[in-house]
Amino acid sequence: MTACETESTQNGDPFMILPKIAKLSMIAVVAGFAITLSACDPEVGSPDWCTNLKEKPKGDWTANEATDFAKNCIL
Repeated sequence: MTACETESTQNGDPFMILPKIAKLSMIAVVAGFAITLSACDPEVGSPDWCTNLKEKPKGDWTANEATDFAKNCIL
């Protein structure tokens, strides 16, 4: 830390806190976005999930989706 940085922090320079606020704001935005995305998909094996997968082209299914579909929606 330079002498200027130490002096401005001790004098209560409000601009020194802006980078911290920006970081915290970005973390809050990313966390909110992640929570929003995770709430969109129905639970694997639920009737809604089976319906969504039936509407999805079979060429786009993953191996796990195909296996879960066979276990939960057919049998």
